[in-house]
Amino acid sequence: MRKKQFVVIGLGSFGSSVAKTLYALGNEVLAVDSEEAAVREIADYVTHAAQVDTSDEKSLKELGISNLDVAVIGIGSDIQASIMATLIVKELGVKYIISKAHDERHAKLLYKIGADRVVFVERDMGVRVAHNIFASNILDYIELSPDYNIAEIAAPEEWYGKTLKEIDVRLNYGLSVIAIKKNHDVNIAPKADDIIREQDVVIAIGDNKELNKFENLFGR
Repeated sequence: MRKKQFVVIGLGSFGSSVAKTLYALGNEVLAVDSEEAAVREIADYVTHAAQVDTSDEKSLKELGISNLDVAVIGIGSDIQASIMATLIVKELGVKYIISKAHDERHAKLLYKIGADRVVFVERDMGVRVAHNIFASNILDYIELSPDYNIAEIAAPEEWYGKTLKEIDVRLNYGLSVIAIKKNHDVNIAPKADDIIREQDVVIAIGDNKELNKFENLFGR
């Protein structure tokens, strides 16, 4: 599967967390900020890091971001800079744009100028957002510890009509299923002969390594 190509613009706590996590998941990540210190700090944790004026179209265009898959605009507090960066990457042709918003008014402006998704996040939520945007099957991602996490997973099509025993999530994916959501019903501690249906959500626990493997297998 081809590696996804991301650009993360704005390397505060949120942006740097997103960039590092996406890179750790095996993607190509270009990290961009106007501050030299922020670029220097993240350089070893991404594919490439660049210091440019994030509100200058020419500078961003020269980085070759036009054909990248996703742009994450991590600028939140400086509304003008956030809007400019979002507008520029939209005009440059980036396929999918996620922008961080400071408030509801800011979010409305971002949507109007072309953001595909707007997020409201605290400084420690970058990892969670990164996992959500990388893998379409991962609906939610809850960090239990630096090593173990719980993921809500939209059941892949390959699982439809099969029992948990047939899928053998533990053997094949290294994850343990702790519940299955069926619409508004939750099946706690499902049995081996429970069948996965379309639109089921599987709640599983696993370590980062195995969850990352799953995301790479069923990512967008």
